[in-house]
Amino acid sequence: MPVEKINTLVVGGGQAGIAMSEHLSKAGIPHLVLEKNRIAEQWRTGRWDNLVANGPAWHDRFPGMEFKGVDPDGFPAKEAVADYLVDYADMINAPTRAGVEVTKAERIAGAGGFRVETSAGVIEAENIVCATGAFQKPVIPPVIPQNADVVQMHSYDYRNPDQLVEGAVMVVGAGSSGGQIARELMEAGRKVYLSVGPHDRPPRSYRGRDFCWWLGVLGLWDVSAMAPGTEHVTISVSGAKGGETVDFRKLAVGGMALVGRTESFADGVVKFAPDLVDNVANGDANYLGMLDAADAYIERTGIDLPPEPEARVFMDDPDCMTNPLAELDLAAAGVSTVIWATGFARDYSWLKVDAFDEQGAPKHQRGVSVEPNVFFLGLPWQSRRGSSFIWGVWHDAKHLADHIHTQRKYLDYHNTTIAKQSQTA
Repeated sequence: MPVEKINTLVVGGGQAGIAMSEHLSKAGIPHLVLEKNRIAEQWRTGRWDNLVANGPAWHDRFPGMEFKGVDPDGFPAKEAVADYLVDYADMINAPTRAGVEVTKAERIAGAGGFRVETSAGVIEAENIVCATGAFQKPVIPPVIPQNADVVQMHSYDYRNPDQLVEGAVMVVGAGSSGGQIARELMEAGRKVYLSVGPHDRPPRSYRGRDFCWWLGVLGLWDVSAMAPGTEHVTISVSGAKGGETVDFRKLAVGGMALVGRTESFADGVVKFAPDLVDNVANGDANYLGMLDAADAYIERTGIDLPPEPEARVFMDDPDCMTNPLAELDLAAAGVSTVIWATGFARDYSWLKVDAFDEQGAPKHQRGVSVEPNVFFLGLPWQSRRGSSFIWGVWHDAKHLADHIHTQRKYLDYHNTTIAKQSQTA
């Protein structure tokens, strides 16, 4: 059986793979997109039932198509996002193959290109684009032993409150996922303990404009690297309920118990770091910094947007902040489930090339790997703050496609020259 050959193989059929396909097609580069499940599968089965996008429909999309049936200022539900990506792939006629998993890719010694083993056979490719994104392997920190008398799950596996056994719930991680899940559980009548770590807490909107708009006009989407010391700071923002600013004090007044970072576990007792007040205060400072930057922009440009002084008014600190818990006996508190909203790890075990550092992170510049003909797409901060978003990955994909196209032109020149020399020999 002959081995299939292609110029560029894109591994992953989510937003990164689809964006890459569009730009490769425009550049006339033969390519194939492989997806081990369905197109945009993670949006359908790797999210909880009531998830909506964290950015408005007018902003978080590809340039070439708008969301159908969604208000531009609304926040699309997860199924709408998945449908959008499928429709976009159809619109650009992306050469996708679903249900094909890549199991191994290695360089062909002395011949250039790569031999790629898949669940459907072997493919040889001159270039490989890893478009599997940043959410590959759910991470549960080894704090509570798996044999402890409490159900543990990652936010990736959470679907809805009815899925959980009766009892209180502790949610670890107060970023976008953790905060929204904790709120959903509280509103479903559960007692919820939310472990709050370092976070940024931008306003959902201010003076009539969504924070995505503010990041745009302030040039903050194009910031190329995190500020030093903020590598482990998560973003607490939500499009749920039509889009509201996350307010931890308000959640606490509603019945949620805020606690500090989860540090350790012994004899059924979880111990927390004494950092709750500082973490909330730093989130407040981030929030106020955004308001200050927006006010300065309005003053500088004279743009007509209504003042919003009430945005600077905070509720009083609730009791769980003035008297924070140092520890929690899970059984005594009736906690039956712990949900870890603690992020994801990379998994490039299938890619057998020297393209990674000691921690397994890709070594690259704007997605162009140190390993020739290997590219990465969909990484957080790949080229800028917006790289993980649908519109951001589209721009990063263009950069990679341009790079591949340029390299291909040099090879075409070489091959043409060799052919002419052969004809005149």
